[in-house]
Amino acid sequence: MPRQAIHTDKAPAAIGPYSQAVRCGNTVYLSGQIPLSANTGELVLGDIAFQTRRVFENLKAVCEAAGGSLANVARMGIYLTDLGHFATVNTVMAEYFEAPYPARSTIGVSALPRGAAVEVDAVMVLD
Repeated sequence: MPRQAIHTDKAPAAIGPYSQAVRCGNTVYLSGQIPLSANTGELVLGDIAFQTRRVFENLKAVCEAAGGSLANVARMGIYLTDLGHFATVNTVMAEYFEAPYPARSTIGVSALPRGAAVEVDAVMVLD
């Protein structure tokens, strides 16, 4: 099955040798997004809620570039440098998703690229 790289200028460019997302058939694997501005490529400043909204906006843009939406996300991985932010991230996630929610894991990590506090990756299935 051929792989198709997905790219949009509405989300930050990859900061390494990877694609924003890759489509294989009707499944789209979205690379992790950290709270970078799509315009500047710089980390956005603000509290964890603000940063998490930026991450979900970036993911939303990549989903749309692949022909879907956040409603098509089947699985997510959330990575936090402080698991004390778990409740806030849940609150922000509820602004972007409705039941049935994607399957999800939340993992505490010691560090993320560019000093980010949160990163989210996802798998989207298109109809």
